[in-house]
Amino acid sequence: MNIKKHIPNLITLINLFCGCIAVVFISEANYEMAFYMVCLGIFFDFFDGFFARLFKVSSPLGLQLDSLADMVTSGVAPGYVMYSLFANSAHELGNNPAIPFLGFIVTLGSCYRLANFNIDTRQTDSFIGLPTPANALFILSLPLVLKYSDSLMMLEILTNQWVLLVITLCSAYILNAEIPLFSLKIKKFSFKENALQILFLIVSVLMVLLLHYIAIPLIIIFYVLLSVVNNIFLKK
Repeated sequence: MNIKKHIPNLITLINLFCGCIAVVFISEANYEMAFYMVCLGIFFDFFDGFFARLFKVSSPLGLQLDSLADMVTSGVAPGYVMYSLFANSAHELGNNPAIPFLGFIVTLGSCYRLANFNIDTRQTDSFIGLPTPANALFILSLPLVLKYSDSLMMLEILTNQWVLLVITLCSAYILNAEIPLFSLKIKKFSFKENALQILFLIVSVLMVLLLHYIAIPLIIIFYVLLSVVNNIFLKK
């Protein structure tokens, strides 16, 4: 029995396990631990592909398993968080108990993104649309911004159901938008070829050091905007 070929799939299942634990923490309103479990799941999500390439054991099974695991960690978990944010917010959209379920539009957008990614041959060296892990980090960070921010304006924004609806719809859209986004993978040790990635990483680290949890959604927005600006310059 070739143990090597099972290692990437085992790592993928650990990602799924982390996602399941995150969902439990969300149900208990422990958003901080949910955030960390999603981060841990994303960490394992990166390394399953790494070991599959290292051991040269990539397989169709691994591809499908990866998407199914991501569906929980980066699809169900952020959708559940948006549901919770809606449920705990002021009722600008009305007192209808069905309103919070709009948060799961994030899950639907993630599902479509993951299924499309498996059949899209264009996304080998870069991404088209926001990857589900990045979107998950954005959504999972919102309750932490609410918890740790002293800004009353931030509190009003993230407890407004109209704002939450806009975030939800934009999230589902950007996941599947035809917008090329650069990859953080460094293939050659050349500053010129990796200048964009290095700039992004430096700015991201500085933002985390200065702003802590508040930096997470800003980093994701910065990533998208930097990609768009880069695309404009590449076309010239």
